[in-house]
Amino acid sequence: MTTLPIHRLDLSDDDTLRGLWQLQRAAYAVEARLIGFDAIPPLHETPDELRACGESFLGTEGLTGAVSWERLEDGTLDICRLVVHPSAHRSGIASALLDALDALEPADRTVVSTGTANLPAMELYRRRGFVPTGTRELAPGVTMTLLAR
Repeated sequence: MTTLPIHRLDLSDDDTLRGLWQLQRAAYAVEARLIGFDAIPPLHETPDELRACGESFLGTEGLTGAVSWERLEDGTLDICRLVVHPSAHRSGIASALLDALDALEPADRTVVSTGTANLPAMELYRRRGFVPTGTRELAPGVTMTLLAR
């Protein structure tokens, strides 16, 4: 389990932005392989697009992991991204980020989505109390599962 400090990320800082952009490219490349689909939007966004995304971010010290979210009009917390560097998979970083997000942004309802074939992410969300609420086809034979708790 990780004990790295987790803090808000300031995407107006060029070094933070560059680190987050590199982190998400590495993380989403793994998901693309797992689900057999490389058109995951964050995998192809530019640093400027990332900076302008409008999401709030938490990250670990050294940017081995990050989570982003938006608060929807009805109060639902929408987890937009959860990324962990491939060299740090299975070290508890994703759980620590979700714990920090739960503490910072309590919500009666939280939603997230992931590639259906991304079994490590599906298992993580299941352990965190999320249940599938639907699927969306991304391409022939490739689906995303929508989850909520």
